This record gives sequence, structure tokens and C-alpha cells, in this order.
Amino acid sequence: MAESKDFTITIPEDAHYTQFDSPATPEKKVRRSLLPEDAIEKTSAFITEWTPFLLVASYYVFSTCLYMYCSDGLIAIFWFIYMTTNFYIAGATVLEAFMSITPCREARKVVTKADEKGWVFPTPDDKLLILDLLIVAYLPNEKDIIMDRAIYALEQIVYPRDKIRINILYNTPKPIEPLETELHQLTQRYPHARVIKVPGSTSKADNLNYFFTLNTGSDLIAIYDCDHYPHPNGPRWAAERFMADEEIDIVQGRCIVFNSNDSFLTSMIAVEFDKIYAVSHPGRATMWGFGLFCGSNGYWRSSLLRDLKMDGSMLTEDIDSALRAVSKGAKTVHDLNVTSYELAPTTFPAFWKQRLRWAQGWAQASVKHLKLVFNKPQNQLHDKDSRSFTTRFGLLSLLLIREMSYYLVTQYTCLVLSFVIVKFPKSGSELFKLVYFQYPVSQWLFIISIVCLLATLWITNQVKSEFISRWMIIVFSIQYPFYLVLSATIGLYGHARQIVKYTSWNPTARK
Repeated sequence: MAESKDFTITIPEDAHYTQFDSPATPEKKVRRSLLPEDAIEKTSAFITEWTPFLLVASYYVFSTCLYMYCSDGLIAIFWFIYMTTNFYIAGATVLEAFMSITPCREARKVVTKADEKGWVFPTPDDKLLILDLLIVAYLPNEKDIIMDRAIYALEQIVYPRDKIRINILYNTPKPIEPLETELHQLTQRYPHARVIKVPGSTSKADNLNYFFTLNTGSDLIAIYDCDHYPHPNGPRWAAERFMADEEIDIVQGRCIVFNSNDSFLTSMIAVEFDKIYAVSHPGRATMWGFGLFCGSNGYWRSSLLRDLKMDGSMLTEDIDSALRAVSKGAKTVHDLNVTSYELAPTTFPAFWKQRLRWAQGWAQASVKHLKLVFNKPQNQLHDKDSRSFTTRFGLLSLLLIREMSYYLVTQYTCLVLSFVIVKFPKSGSELFKLVYFQYPVSQWLFIISIVCLLATLWITNQVKSEFISRWMIIVFSIQYPFYLVLSATIGLYGHARQIVKYTSWNPTARK
């Protein structure tokens, strides 16, 4: 084997170079090599950022122009299709609302019974299941609230201390002191506290999956986002549901927006959350036979959650895990007594960013799990077939019809815009007739849809939270058509971002 030798190159001290042949310093070399790549990266990011906007804008312009040149007969067909579809959506929504009345009554009955017994719960404290309650945080964005939420959970939650552990899971790209030291010192003050800085984590999914690798010996795992205040009795109510029915795998609680008075936007989001969590979710679970974990204020049997884990490649890993649980036949119930209070975005840009992520995440999850409508259940948690025809149709409505409704709502909007442009109304009454009463059959479809909406909101009023006023519900009803168009536009935007594989997300700061 030849002996290797060091070698050197000697450059004379008096050597001279021109600007064209002078050897660049290492710093200059790096700058030169990175400049083109950096420019390409910025250009690519710019295109990715603005392509969805251009796609949605082109969609609106093209659709409106197309209707302007359609014949009256073709317009009448489109109008009938859109109004009929709107009637179906309104009808399904009000049916879910009526189906939510029973779970609401049952929840109130349980509370009344507990009150009569002096708040003595059915299960003795020493027989309760062991609970790991997780508070998940991205520290830079939630550094202003994490200590408050942690101390609240450690001091206010009513659950036997030897049966519960409050786990603060956080990740941060850079050290944040003295906050991190103060967080870890909580374990010295509270024996049931555990603080974990997740190594190498870049997401909520990473934080959770790291925890699932730990052998904590718990029977149940509860997941909370950092902005939540769980009701002191929330964990106890959830545990009682598991104790009462061994087949229950997931208990999803009700999330309530408590900053409803911060702005007009937060008041509308608060009404929307009451409609979703107190009406739509429990109603859908009763009507279609399946419930969903919604990302926060959800309780799982530990064995199931550790088995499923979180898919970090999904934008809404919570919805993905919920649908994977449905695929295994998991029994999910929505309990209105398991309440938690959270923050709504206070500005429209924050709201827009949050809802775009949800929209893209739902689109991603819907495409992935649409097969649940058709395929044969395998590896079921329970012996019985959990996917009846009713459940399959409910999944079809959730994963396909709901996603398609964005196009139907926006197409109806484009159709109306074409009417306004071609047959510009001269008065408010003409505009009203143009929008809603173009054809005789549309009168009935429109009236029935309005009745369905009012019925849904009336039921929402019966179960509204303490942070919602009747006036807020009235305002929400008035602006509901605009809310539908905005939601549908966000849905389209989410689809467009999914097409271009948009992945640049920044968590919203919480204060």
C-alpha cells in the first residue's frame, strides 16, 4: 500500500491578480454560490404563495363570465341544481340540530342528578382511571400564556391527585429563559406535574408522538391546546363516561370561545363554535352513528391513541387520527358536560390563516379517507360491524358532499354576480328578486332553507354558552349568507393550496 504524503502549493508573495482571476475568499465563494439558489428559493416561494390566490380569482372570473354568456334555459338548470343542493345541505343541518336535542337533555339530566347528590360522582375516587392530561405548546408563540394555563390546570382541575398527571409538552427552536426554567420548577411545587421539552420537535404531532413512546401507565390520555382552560370538572365527566361504558374509546368535549367580546369577529366565531360543538357534532354522532375527535378537549383510551399515533405529514393530524379511529370502528361520543374554554383569533388575518390551514387539512384528510365510504372494515376494535349504511352515507356527506359544497356555494355566487352585471337592478326589491326569486320553484326552496337555518339557530340559542348573547345569534343569522360565501372561498383556497402542495405555516401567536 502506497504511503500517503502531505503536499503544499506555494504562492509567491508578489503575485498580482486582476478582478477576473483573483482567488475569492471563502466568504465570497459561499455568497456567490448561494445567491442563485437563494433567488430561486424566493421565486419558488413567491409562486407557491400566490398561485392559490390566482387560481381562486381565475375561478371566480371565469365562472361569472361563463354564466353571462349562457342561455336562459341553461341558467335555469344551473339555478335549480344549486338551490336543490342548498336545500339538501340546509335540511341535513337542521336534522342534525334536532338530533342534538337528545344528547343535550341527557347532559343536563346528568348534571341535575349530580347536583342533587351533592356532586358525589358515581365512581369512587380510588376506582377512577389514571389520566394523563397533555397541554401541548409551541413556546415562542405561546410563551405569554403557557405558565398561566399550566398553573390553572395544576390547581383548578378536580380529580384525585394520585390519579392524574398534568403534562406540559413543548417545543421551541431556541431557548427562552427564564420561562423554561420556571416551567421545569413546577414539578417541585406540584407532585402531579410533568414538564417535557421535546427534543427535535417541529410540530404538535412530534410533541404527541414523543409522549406516546413514554411508558406512563395511564388508562386515558387527554389532549389540550395551550390556549384552553379545561372546566375543573371536565376530566371527571369524561372519566365517568369511560367507566359507564367499556366500549367507549374517545370522548370529545365541547369547546367554548370565551373572548367573544374582544371584537365583532370573535363574537361571530363564538356563535359558530356553539353551533358546531353543542349542536352539529353531537347531532351528527346521533344521526350518522359516528363521532370525531376535534384536536383539543378530547379524551382517548391510551392503548388506542398510542397505537394510532399522529401522522406528522398531515396538516390537521387531529382530523386524520379521528378518521383513522373511525376506520377501526372506535366508538366516539360527544359529551356537552366535558367543556373547555379557548381563544378565538381576534384579527381577520389570524382568522384567515387558521381557517386556510383547516381547509387544506380537511381536503387532505378527505381525499385520504374517502375510501371509508366504500371499503370493508378491517381490524375492528369491537366485534360488531361499526360501518352501517347510515354511517357510510354520513361519511360520504362529511368527506365528499361537504367539500363539494364549496363549489356549489361559490358557483351560485358567480351566477348571482352574472345576473347583477347583465341585468343590473334599479332598486333593492329588484336585487332581492334577482338573487332569490328568479324562478317559481326557487321561492319554495329558498323559504324552506331559511326555515331550516332559523330552526338550527333557535336550537343553538337553547344551548348557547354564557359568553354568547341572543343579539350575537341574531347578527350571526343576518350575516350568515356572507359567512357561507366566505367559508366556501376559504375551502376553495384550501383546495388550491393542496394542489400546489403548500406547506409554509406559522402558528398563531397567543396572548
